[in-house]
Amino acid sequence: MTTARVRVRFAPSPTGDLHVGGARTALFNWLFARQHGGAFILRIEDTDQARLVGQSIAGIIEGLKWLGLEWDEGPDIGGPYGPYIQSQRLPLYQEHARWLVEHGHAYYCFCTPERLERVRQEQRARGEPPGYDRHCRFLPPEEVEARLARGEPAVIRFKMPLEGATTIVDLLRGEITYENRLLQDLVLLKSDGFPTYHLANVVDDHFMEISHILRAEEWIPSAPLHAQLYRAFGWEMPVLCHLPLILSPDGKGKLSKRHGATGVLEFKRLGYLPEAMINYLALLGWAYDAEREIFSREELIQLFRLEEVNPHPARFNFEKLLWMNQYYINHILSLDEFARRCIPFLRAAGLVGPEADDPASPAFAYVREVVALVKDRAKLLSEVPELTRFFFADVDDYDPELLLQRKMEPERVLQALDRVIETLREANFADETDLEQRLRRLAEELGLKTGQLFMPIRVAVTGRTVSPGLFETLRVLGAERSLERLARARDKLAAYLAARASSATA
Repeated sequence: MTTARVRVRFAPSPTGDLHVGGARTALFNWLFARQHGGAFILRIEDTDQARLVGQSIAGIIEGLKWLGLEWDEGPDIGGPYGPYIQSQRLPLYQEHARWLVEHGHAYYCFCTPERLERVRQEQRARGEPPGYDRHCRFLPPEEVEARLARGEPAVIRFKMPLEGATTIVDLLRGEITYENRLLQDLVLLKSDGFPTYHLANVVDDHFMEISHILRAEEWIPSAPLHAQLYRAFGWEMPVLCHLPLILSPDGKGKLSKRHGATGVLEFKRLGYLPEAMINYLALLGWAYDAEREIFSREELIQLFRLEEVNPHPARFNFEKLLWMNQYYINHILSLDEFARRCIPFLRAAGLVGPEADDPASPAFAYVREVVALVKDRAKLLSEVPELTRFFFADVDDYDPELLLQRKMEPERVLQALDRVIETLREANFADETDLEQRLRRLAEELGLKTGQLFMPIRVAVTGRTVSPGLFETLRVLGAERSLERLARARDKLAAYLAARASSATA
């Protein structure tokens, strides 16, 4: 699909965090714009003042920037069609709402919330679908003027045609037709002077010269009203494309917080990579072929086709996203880049200071050495502090029982630790091969299996039974810290065994 001038927008409401569904909508808009050399616009739809959440706009912007979905026009950078926050455009909406009234396409409604609720209850009692009964649509003009003059609160509703049908054309679904008699006279302008979504998005899309509207499937029922609004104003309607819903992993409903993380910044805090998130979100409703799953941002711009999006709902698979994140950590990120991205998580855990931010610093070089040992194991950046803590902090708080091996007398473990310390004093800690050869010869000399000897060493220097390779760990820790920890482990075990013996004879 090509147009002379592609202009698309992502228009979130600042009512909470940027949801992955919204992020997927933003991504498809961004890809389409970049693919056609067009403009991607960020517009904040904050007309529902009752549902606004403080700092939500900042969170939306942070989430989009983290994903790398930079916009060409928006509230923070401006542009020729601003302002890009709807609450700053109220006079424009009010002017066009009044124009619709003056030209017979809309009317003032004075019905109170109490009356509207009473009407809905009566409709339900009769088994009818609830909705506005058009009570004020046929009020005499002189009554309307008198009530407005008295200052009675009023909204402006659109006059949907009472006969015929409205057909919209969706890029993914083709023609969708609605009988007008079944449609509502929805509110365009509220009594507080703020527009509803229906009026604001039509007016803004026209004046911002939006060429294609890519939005969530849930807006399909509103499309007939929007089509009639464009017709009333005499404007050309942009191309419509309603994107499929994102369902929970079990497919039984929309993805929500009860299923796990759903906000983009939650995934950021959990240690997902933006590249993996972009790749995964692109595959929620679109596929290049039946086999390929890994795409760079540049490849997505080249290969993505809006008309190939599957209109059926897509299930969000957390396990697949986690697999993809680990793939990017293991196979896509360079070691330097992996280290750079781990540093904020290590700092938050109190394991490194600001000096590690400098790639030329010894602190960064050490982080790089450490994280190299877990790069093939980490699924999330947030796992790295716990996987590597013993490289940065002391390990005295482990249970001395971990040093003991089955089928091996405690006294033999003590003797083995003494011999390990003697052996490693002569070792070249910069050479993993030398460390391994010395310790394997020692195990043979002591008549031990390598596991019987290596596990107490591992626990002594890491405080745990599972860690990166023993010889790599010793190399990175270095001689001084390794020997110090081995000596402390030997003393810790001796004290533990003495206390246990004393307790047994008491």
